[in-house]
Amino acid sequence: MSTGLSDCIEHVIRLPRSTPPILAMGAWFNNTLCITVDNQAYISKSVGHLDTPKACREHEKIARQLLAALGENPQAIAHDLHPDFYSSRFAAQLAAELDVPLIAVQHHHAHIAALCAEHHLDQPVLGLALDGIGLGTDGTAWGGELLSVHGAESIRIGHLLPLPLPGGDRAAQEPWRMAAAVLHELGRGAEITQRFTGQPAAATVAFMLQRNINCPRTSSMGRVFDAAAGLLGLCQIMEFDAQAAVALEQAATRHIHTKGWPSALAQGWHITADGQLDLLPTLAHLADERDAELGAALFHATLVAALTDWLRQATQQTGITIVVCGGGCFFNKLLSTGLHEQLNKAGHAMLIAQTVQPGDTAIALGQAWVAAQHLQVKTIAMNDVRKRFCTISIERSV
Repeated sequence: MSTGLSDCIEHVIRLPRSTPPILAMGAWFNNTLCITVDNQAYISKSVGHLDTPKACREHEKIARQLLAALGENPQAIAHDLHPDFYSSRFAAQLAAELDVPLIAVQHHHAHIAALCAEHHLDQPVLGLALDGIGLGTDGTAWGGELLSVHGAESIRIGHLLPLPLPGGDRAAQEPWRMAAAVLHELGRGAEITQRFTGQPAAATVAFMLQRNINCPRTSSMGRVFDAAAGLLGLCQIMEFDAQAAVALEQAATRHIHTKGWPSALAQGWHITADGQLDLLPTLAHLADERDAELGAALFHATLVAALTDWLRQATQQTGITIVVCGGGCFFNKLLSTGLHEQLNKAGHAMLIAQTVQPGDTAIALGQAWVAAQHLQVKTIAMNDVRKRFCTISIERSV
């Protein structure tokens, strides 16, 4: 591997073992790329969101720099499962140019795999992936996922109860829409226009929710944070990424610093028989809470308790005691430290990002590690076929 890459490499991660050379193209937000050589993963600096021509050109430039430094074709190119991401389309173009396999990796699997690579985990883990949105294997928008992950295999064993996104992607920029969605789910849709008098689209959103028009559902934890912030009046429309979640954490922190952690809401969540975590009871309480800072602290305390209960049940069902937590929601210190403390009390190991970050800058590393496992499984399978073929040939010759 050429060493003339210091201008574009952010991190070098030592992997648990040597892998074939793989180029991973990252996600849409905070895009990075990753290339593996032997037991090293080289992760690029972020080019930002792939929503501008400049970022896309930089993405292409770094990909070709990594390939040139490698000095040979990678054995595979990995990308996000979403086919419309620029990184996915360019991955397909490069794979065709180089005549190498293309491996799609589900977004939340990649989040957990990145941490498995960083922490040198080869055993099964419970992966708790909490973020904004990533395309799921069923074609819907995921973002609050409980996964059983072992190498190339990821099984969705639970998820947050899906909420509607009134207006689709626009709901991710306007937390009041997620608050309206919660009111609708609670049977309180008539309150939407009364609560959000400053939003000209309030009546339209209420109608959309009532008729289920342009309201795709998502299991995103990020949107639950938005809904909580919207219900408490902390943020109605965002001016920068994660503004609502940051405002919610800051409000909770102010309360906790002065009055301590409140007790979790006793009936604040419900876990269904099929593994869905329903947080609507907590959000219903927030809808009537007059003290925004207390409400924000109650939200965090109840969320930590609900996640701990969810993971406890999953551990009992699967026998897996190592919990790996990834996704942008784990930038939230109250969530990450609170959950870590509760899981430690329960005797479970909880691992989070150390060198890499919990957000999408780690996705490329996870994609590369999953692709490496795919190639390893394929190689083992091919070797088994060759052995069986040789055995049959020898028997026939005898």
